[in-house]
Parts: sequence; structure tokens; C-alpha cells
Amino acid sequence: MIQLLRRLVLVLIAKPFARLVIGLDVHGEENLPKNGPAIIAANHNSHIDTLILICLFHSRLLPKIRPVAAADHFLSTPVSSWFYRKVVGILPVNRKGGGRGEDVLAGCKEALARGEILIIFPEGSRGKAEEMGAFKSGVARLAETFPEVPVVPVYIQGAGRVLPRGAKVLVPFNCSAIVGSAFKWSGNKAGFMDQLRSTVETLRSDAPPLRWL
Repeated sequence: MIQLLRRLVLVLIAKPFARLVIGLDVHGEENLPKNGPAIIAANHNSHIDTLILICLFHSRLLPKIRPVAAADHFLSTPVSSWFYRKVVGILPVNRKGGGRGEDVLAGCKEALARGEILIIFPEGSRGKAEEMGAFKSGVARLAETFPEVPVVPVYIQGAGRVLPRGAKVLVPFNCSAIVGSAFKWSGNKAGFMDQLRSTVETLRSDAPPLRWL
């Protein structure tokens, strides 16, 4: 029943919203994984980034799509906890757990072992509109643990204008998602992170102009 609800929300609400309200354009769609396990690594400017990335996939893959999200933000009330866990399908991460010796990525590793597709924002939190902050190394730790899992870089353009950090009202600007070619663990954490960052920056520089300025 929950999976049916998720598919209905995606097909009847999320995808029409992405197409009609923010005019989502997708470039490089052929680079998206056709199955899991996989890691989608994207820049992060807005809460609608997750919706955009979920909308890139066919509804049949929805049961495998797991956006990684901060537990303290999205599980703050029983209602929001139910919605984000069951309907959005987030994989909550306790950002403060690392200071207590927890493996904050344990749930992500379990999801990859199950063959799921993780959506990860290496910046960790939303940055300023249309800017990229520093990438954190959690995605490299996952790639090192699962060296055969493809990592798919994505650059999201325009979402920071639609709903920037701190904004309460959505503005219907055009957005686009540019999907790059997948790559795998390089054997070196610094080299992997450099490759991921430079790839996303290249996608950004090569991104076609937005249709709605």
C-alpha cells in the first residue's frame, strides 16, 4: 500500500509539478542508472533538489530510491517523520552521531547492500543559491566500501532560485538537471573527491541556459 501511495504521489503530483511549475529539463538522462545499487551525487541549493532527483527516475524504480537526509531536520515531528520516511523514502542520517563514535553511514551501506539507489548531497547541507560549497568525504567512504557501485554526478541548475535556503514561498522558475557519466572508486579518497568535484563543476560550466530567465 505504501509503495502504491509513493508511486501515485510521484506520477500524479511530483512529476506534473516538476514539469509544469518549475519546467524541469533533463540533460544526460541516458546516464541515469537503470537499476541499483548506485549513488547519485548532486549539488545542493534547495529543498526541492530531492524532488527533482526523484523525478528523474521511472516510477518502477521508486521503491529503490533512497534520498539521504538529516534526521534532526526531517524527523522533527511524528507527522513529518512518517511522511518523509514512508512517502519520500528518505534514509535518515544522524549528523551528530559521528562525534559519539557511531557509523553515521551504516544505514547507507545497508541500503547499497540491498541494491538501492542513494541520493546524496556531498555538500551536506544547502548552500547559497547557485553556489557550491565544499564537498564532504562521506560519499568517498561509501564508494570505498562498495568500489563496484557506480557514482553518478548531477548538477542541478536553478533550484536555488525556486526555493533558496530560508525561503518559505516557492517561485516558479525553470530548473534543469544535468546528469554526467558514472564513475567508480579510484582507490584514493582525495583523488575520488577531486574527480567528483571537478565533474560536477564541468557539468555546471557546460549546462545549457535555462529557458525561463
